Amino acid sequence: MPQIEKSVFISYRRTNIFHARATFQDLRAHQYDVFMDYETMNAGDFEQIILNQIKARAHFLVILTPSALERCVDPNDWLRREIETAIDYKRNIIPLMFDGFDWVAVRPYLTGKLATLSNFNALPIPSAYFDEAMNRLRTRFLNVDITTVLYPTPKADESAVARKIAEATNQPTVTEKQLSASEYFERGTQHIHAGRYDDAIRDYTETVRLNPQYANAYVNRGVAYADKNDYDRAIADYNEAIRLNPQDADAYYNRGLAYYNKNDYDRAIADYNEAIRLNPQYASAYVNRAIAYRQGKNDYDRAIADYNEAIRLNPQYADAYNNRGSAYYNKKDYDRAIADFDRALQIDPNVANARNNREIALRMKRGG
Repeated sequence: MPQIEKSVFISYRRTNIFHARATFQDLRAHQYDVFMDYETMNAGDFEQIILNQIKARAHFLVILTPSALERCVDPNDWLRREIETAIDYKRNIIPLMFDGFDWVAVRPYLTGKLATLSNFNALPIPSAYFDEAMNRLRTRFLNVDITTVLYPTPKADESAVARKIAEATNQPTVTEKQLSASEYFERGTQHIHAGRYDDAIRDYTETVRLNPQYANAYVNRGVAYADKNDYDRAIADYNEAIRLNPQDADAYYNRGLAYYNKNDYDRAIADYNEAIRLNPQYASAYVNRAIAYRQGKNDYDRAIADYNEAIRLNPQYADAYNNRGSAYYNKKDYDRAIADFDRALQIDPNVANARNNREIALRMKRGG
C-alpha cells in the first residue's frame, strides 16, 4: 500500500480525547501516518493548518460517542467544520462509534451536510474489544483504493504539523481505566440530558475516580451540581477543571454562570471574558456576558454590543435577539426592541417570553 494511502486524520470532541489517543496510538504502532490536533483550541492561523491536514490525508476518522455531535447544530462548531471539510473533499470517512453511540438518537444534530454522515460505513468499537476493532479498522476500512485528489501539506505548515504529531506521540499509552472512565462520562452526560442529576453526579464521580485527570468530567459534574442549585460545589468542580486544563473555555463559561447565579456579576463577567479570549467564536458566552452587564450592572450599551457580536456569529440565535430586545426596551428604544422580539419569534416561535415582551413594548410605545 503506498504511504499516502496510510495517511489518516482523526477528528474528535475534546471530551473524547482518550478514544482519539488510543486510536492514534494503535495506528501509529502499525506504521500509519496519523494526525490529530492534541488538546489545542482551534484559533487563528492554526484553523487553516488543521483543515489543510484533512485535505492532505486519505482517511478521515471521526470519533462518535452519544454526546459528540450535540454542538453540531451550531454552524461554527469546530467538529462540524472538520466533518464538512472531509465531506467536501470526498475523503474516506469512517465514523468510529463508541460507548453505545446510536444514529437515531443523534438525528436532530445531523443538520446541513452532516445529514449524510450516517450513510458512511461506520465501525462500532466496544471498549472490551478495542484491539479486535482496531484490527478490523486496519484490514477492512482503511485497506481501500484511494481515488480522490490529495493536497500535499503546505511548506509553511510542516513545522506546526510535525510539532502536533510529536505532542500526540509523546502522550502516555491510554489505559483500560481511561477508556472505562470515558464510558462513565458518556453515561453521566445522558443522565444530565434526562434530568437525572444525582445519577449523573455518581457517574462523573466514578469517572474521576478512574481517571483523576479527566477535566471535562469535573466540568460536567459541576453542571449537574449547578442544575441542583448547588453553586458552591459546582464552582469547586470548575476550579479543578481549570487547574487541570487552563485552556478550557467551557469551564470558565460554566463557572461564570455559577457566579452569576450567586449574584457575583464581576466574577461572572471576568470568566466570560476568559471564555471569549480562549474561544472568540463562543456566541453563548457573549450572550451570557451581556445578561450580566444588563441585569447585574445595568450597562445596556455593553450588553447590546455583546448581543450584536453573538448575532454576527450566529444570525439564527433567537435568544440573542430576544435579549437584545430587552436591552433596547430598558433604554426605552421601543421600535428596536419590537423589531428584535419579532425577529426572535420568526426564528423560534417558542422562544421564552418573546411574545409577552413584544406586547409590553407595544403598549409602552403607545403610551403605556
